[in-house]
Amino acid sequence: AVVRKVVDDLEKRLANRTRATLTGALDRSARINRPRHRDIDWDRTIRANLKNYLPLPGGDGAGTVIPERLIGYGRAAQAVKKDVILCIDQSGSMAASVVYASVFGAVLASMRTLRTRLVVFDTAVVDLTDQLDDPVDVLFGTQLGGGTDINRALAYCQSRITRPAETVVVLISDLYEGGIRNEMLKRVAAMKASGVQFVTLLALSDEGAPAYDREHAAALGALGAPAFACTPDLFPEVMAAALEKRPLPIPDKETHQ
Repeated sequence: AVVRKVVDDLEKRLANRTRATLTGALDRSARINRPRHRDIDWDRTIRANLKNYLPLPGGDGAGTVIPERLIGYGRAAQAVKKDVILCIDQSGSMAASVVYASVFGAVLASMRTLRTRLVVFDTAVVDLTDQLDDPVDVLFGTQLGGGTDINRALAYCQSRITRPAETVVVLISDLYEGGIRNEMLKRVAAMKASGVQFVTLLALSDEGAPAYDREHAAALGALGAPAFACTPDLFPEVMAAALEKRPLPIPDKETHQ
């Protein structure tokens, strides 16, 4: 129920992008001569065809306009679906955040307007994309619980990126890295340089307390990859901004940028 509520809120915030993705938004500044019926500009069409006015028999002033030439609005280029790579830390240190991580993971994996790849990791990396028919069941039913190798997980995610400018990588982690810290940061920097949006949702315990490596969070922020903790009521606004490349509306005390 929580996942469904947050998904609905996020999809409402992305409604304009969703409609544009499906149909292409109307471009009222453009004019075309062979419009689809729903795109006809009737005012301009009638004015352009007044010379074709035909009075009806009876002489009472009634008549009709024969629209030889239709004028319509153009459509903007269709928006491209975003690729979201959801990378969820399931190491032992994330045990207290299993509900938080699973709720937010399931929200993004449930979005109909996103193409989502689901990757979970500890020191191993497991791709669960083919099991996303029921993301709630998958995420709440999967807990690896070993050590942590964020760098290895990001290397796998990076290898699956085919459209950098249309890709958002969402890392859900406490950032307690057991792998190679500098390599992890270099990998994030390389993804950012290629056009990938990179966002880290920091661990939040089931009691609502942030728990994460502040040094790594600050290092990611310095690379232009926002790292923050937030509750489900703020999550839709934050993720909508991230997907639309707007500034993230996060209180300063929860932001490391």
